[in-house]
Amino acid sequence: MSPVWLGHPTLAPIRGQRALVTGGAGFIGSHIAQGLLDCGAQVTVLDDLSSGHAHNVPADAAFIEGSILEERSLDRAIEGCTLVYHQAAMVSVPQSVEQPEQCLMVNVLGTQRVLEAARRVGATRVMLAASAAAYGDTPQLPSSETDPTAPCSPYAMSKLAGEQLLRVWNRTHGLETLSLRYFNIFGPRQDPRSPYAAVISAFADRLAAGKSPMIFGDGSQTRDFTHISNVVLANLLAGAAERSWAGEVVNIGTGRSISLLELARTMSTVVGFSGEPVHEPARAGDVAHSRADIAVVRELLGYEPMTDLEEGLRDTLAWHASTT
Repeated sequence: MSPVWLGHPTLAPIRGQRALVTGGAGFIGSHIAQGLLDCGAQVTVLDDLSSGHAHNVPADAAFIEGSILEERSLDRAIEGCTLVYHQAAMVSVPQSVEQPEQCLMVNVLGTQRVLEAARRVGATRVMLAASAAAYGDTPQLPSSETDPTAPCSPYAMSKLAGEQLLRVWNRTHGLETLSLRYFNIFGPRQDPRSPYAAVISAFADRLAAGKSPMIFGDGSQTRDFTHISNVVLANLLAGAAERSWAGEVVNIGTGRSISLLELARTMSTVVGFSGEPVHEPARAGDVAHSRADIAVVRELLGYEPMTDLEEGLRDTLAWHASTT
């Protein structure tokens, strides 16, 4: 899949800048790191490899193995950086329910430490991987950035707290900040082996093994599944924007949603699998429905999704087939 950002004139301001990607050995962070390199940035990745993998880090990026909670590692990684893409986090809702204190340490205290390190070195702007989980279990659909928030898991609460921290560091220190609320992101490099694997990755892994997709709950849940290329594009546009950021929040999705049952059947059809999904009990903290209103991000960033669900599924399934 040829990335749309190659040669994109709007992204020219990124060339020559030094960027830090926290969590850059993970699924989303590693793709953002590669996108920055494609645009001519110098990239440093900071990751403790608690959920990421060193082989995900792009070859041309500098890699520092360490935690955002470790001052020495963070200071070393952020030195000289003008752009900070903060992707490091505990990303699993079920894990956050099981380990709430660790979730708050990484997602809240860790975000505060990244912001303070950015302030110390004079970074221009910080972009946060926020989450649509902030809208809660019964959101208005499609969800808009001005809608009430109602987090129903430690993960969702911690991501919302991160947004507030970005606003505070903008108001108290003048640091440019922007929170990007990701809807359900999928694509190559998403780890299907984790007990907390995201649904498309988990479905693809089971289908590659000739097994039925496993659904937690009845499958009526709907999600705005968003291919990783769309997330990379949004982050690049955020870093390159001529306007300054003052703690704004933008949704990153497609504006479309699909039920898990329909998703499982679509993916099964693509790979020629004829079995029906199997069901397990619903998981604590999971929301029932999710779909993004992307009017604000269109206006502020000029963002348009570059990859639709069908093309993204083909890309993801091809990657899974090549790795099994």
